[in-house]
Amino acid sequence: MRWDNLRLTDAGQGASEAPLFARGAVARTFDTPEFRGMTFYEIHARSIVNRVPAASQVPFQWTVNPYRGCSHACVYCFARKTHTYLDLDSGRDFDSKIVVKVNAAELLRKELAAPRWGGQPIAMGTNVDCYQRAEGRYRLMPGILAALRDARNPFSILTKGSLILRDLDLLAEAAQVTEVSTALSIGSVDDELWRSVEPGTPRPAARLEVCAALTSRGLSCGVLMAPILPYLSDSPRRLARTVELIAQAGATDIVPIVLHLRPGAREWFLGWLGREHPRLVPRYLELYGRGAYAPQTYRSRVVQQVRELAERAGVGRSPRAGNGGVRLPVPATPAAAGPEQLSLL
Repeated sequence: MRWDNLRLTDAGQGASEAPLFARGAVARTFDTPEFRGMTFYEIHARSIVNRVPAASQVPFQWTVNPYRGCSHACVYCFARKTHTYLDLDSGRDFDSKIVVKVNAAELLRKELAAPRWGGQPIAMGTNVDCYQRAEGRYRLMPGILAALRDARNPFSILTKGSLILRDLDLLAEAAQVTEVSTALSIGSVDDELWRSVEPGTPRPAARLEVCAALTSRGLSCGVLMAPILPYLSDSPRRLARTVELIAQAGATDIVPIVLHLRPGAREWFLGWLGREHPRLVPRYLELYGRGAYAPQTYRSRVVQQVRELAERAGVGRSPRAGNGGVRLPVPATPAAAGPEQLSLL
C-alpha cells in the first residue's frame, strides 16, 4: 500500500498535535456521543487507488481506502500496524485517531479517467471499514460509488457497518452497468462475544439484516465468517448457529477465516485476552507461538466444518445470487483432518 503520501512534509501549524500528517492536515473533534474521545485528521491525499503488493497474496490488485484507523475498535484487527507508519500506536490511537481523505471522491474520479487506468476491479473495506462511524459525518462513499458507477468500473465492498444501506440505490445503479459485490464480516452471532471483541460495530443481528436487504435488491452479498476465534467461537454448536442465521439472511456464500495475529494486532488482542479470558492465554500462545497463524490442521478442520454446514443450509442455492462481481476467494480445499477440534465448549 502507498502510505507515504500521508507523511509530514514540514512541521507546519499544529505540528505538536498531529506531527506526522501531511502539511495542511486539519484536526477536528466533535462533541457528540458517537464521536466523543475521537480525533479526525482531514487530509488531501495525493492518490487514492492503491496497488496491492504481490507478496500480500490477496485476491485483488487494487484498493480504495478513504479512511485510516477505525472506530469499530475490533481487538483483533490486522490493520492496526498501519497506524504505526504514522508514529501512532496500534491500540487506542488506531481506534480513536482517524485519518479522513476528504478529497477521495474527486481524486478517484480523476484517476479512473486517466488513460493509463485499465478498469481493473477495485476492492474497498479490505484494510479498514469504509462504512465506519466517520462515514456518517463525512459522506465520502456516495461520491466514490458514483465515480465507480460512471466509469463502469467493477468493485467490491466488505463491511461490518449497516450504513451501507444508505447507499443502496447507488449500489443498485452501479450493478446495472458493472460487476458489483458486497460482503458482511460476521465472525459469530454471539452477542456477549460481539460486545467484547467488536465494541464499535453494529450487532451481528443488524449485519444479518443488512445482508438480507442487499440480496433482496438483487445484489451479490456474501458473508466473511471472520475471524473465527479459537476456544471462543469455534465450537460445533456455535459454528452451526452462525451458519444457520447467515443462511437465513440469504447470503450468496460464506468464506470462513480463522483468526490470525500479525504484529500490532497480536499485542492488542493478547492484552484483551489476558484481561477477559486469562485462562486462554497459554492455549493461544501454544496455537500462535510460531507465527501469525494457527496450525494448518486446525484451520482446515474449521473451514471444512463451515463448508459442510453451509452446504446443508443451502447457502449459494438462492436465485437471488446477484450478478457476480469481485469476490473474496473460497479457501483452498483443506487437508485431511487431524485430532479432535480444539474447543473448550
